[in-house]
Amino acid sequence: MPAVKNRDGEPFERMYKRFTKQCEKAGLMSDIKKHQHYEKPSDKRKRKLNAARRKQRKLQILYGE
Repeated sequence: MPAVKNRDGEPFERMYKRFTKQCEKAGLMSDIKKHQHYEKPSDKRKRKLNAARRKQRKLQILYGE
């Protein structure tokens, strides 16, 4: 869990911004979004397979294989 200590004279808004940035770097926001709804195992496999296909297609375009 990311933690932010208050610096001397630092406004709450700036401290909150640092906290949200640390949460994004730690991957918490994407993890929360991923777990908001149940995903069937078959849907999870399809999503991962489609992501792998997109990645392969992107690599082929970049390197011209």
